[in-house]
Amino acid sequence: MSDGTATAELDVRLEKHRVELTGYCYRMLGSSFEAEDAVQDTMIRAWRSYEKFEGRSSLRSWLYRIATNVCLDMLTAGNKRARPMDLTDSTPLAQAALSPRPDNTWLEPVPDARVLPTTDDPAEAAVAKESVRLAFVAALQKLPSKQRAVLILREVLAWKAGEVAELLDTSVASVNSALQRARATLAEGEGKVAPADVSDPLDDEQQKLLERYVAAFEGYDMAALTALLHEDAVMTMPPFDLWLTGTGDITGFMTTLGAPCAGSHLVPVAVNGLPGFAQYKPDPEKGGFSAWAVQALEISEGRIAGFHCFLDTARWFPLFGLPLHLEGKPDQAQ
Repeated sequence: MSDGTATAELDVRLEKHRVELTGYCYRMLGSSFEAEDAVQDTMIRAWRSYEKFEGRSSLRSWLYRIATNVCLDMLTAGNKRARPMDLTDSTPLAQAALSPRPDNTWLEPVPDARVLPTTDDPAEAAVAKESVRLAFVAALQKLPSKQRAVLILREVLAWKAGEVAELLDTSVASVNSALQRARATLAEGEGKVAPADVSDPLDDEQQKLLERYVAAFEGYDMAALTALLHEDAVMTMPPFDLWLTGTGDITGFMTTLGAPCAGSHLVPVAVNGLPGFAQYKPDPEKGGFSAWAVQALEISEGRIAGFHCFLDTARWFPLFGLPLHLEGKPDQAQ
């Protein structure tokens, strides 16, 4: 076998693991872009040191070991990504001000296709989706980095304690202790935000809810939107640290500071295991519609418990494979 053929075969074998490794690194880092950088670094390290790989573990386990080390190195800077509600109190509408924070402050959205491997097992798919939802990934960011790795490997990826101990060069007792502490920390934070209970695929009621949401948002019908929201629904808008609670403040914001969003067009996207939309708002200068936000919706008990609008369109729309501008009227936009 020629060196070129061997290299091509190794590339194929490594690439088979890219999506699941990206999902792992995303959960560790809370950043879609840093996760892709971490996986690329992992692939380069694996490619360079493959001759030293002795096959004592599977290629997959070896790649996870490398990816874990890459992520732990990246986390030594101490930066913990967060959502607005993790950093400040909810702001009453009367005091609402749009104050941005640096990009590296925020938990980032990620397209499902980049982090969720295809599987024929519905239960496995459901666990994977739950584990990339914004509330869960935000909770992970509050854990020390090694506890974070242990919890993801044990609870999300279903590795055995012995396998995790080998990967982290530690003892089974240490792994079990880290898992127990991580679970306790996550339990302390439960209940602060309503959980998302979205079925996969969406059931009829959830699909109808989303259709009503699109009609209400595109029509900028605040009465119809209020009927779809939980009374204590949450709205966030990174990179701004402002977040709003309750239907009155949310719709009040949308008709004041958010008034230019009237007449927007929504395009469905799959984001963080949740239903979502790319929002394009009317562009009075160019005509048509310009990218404005990627929205991730949390549904609970038949209503929308939260909608999270990520406004850095120059970063998010290309990541989701979306154009930055649409021509035509809403019913004609492609």
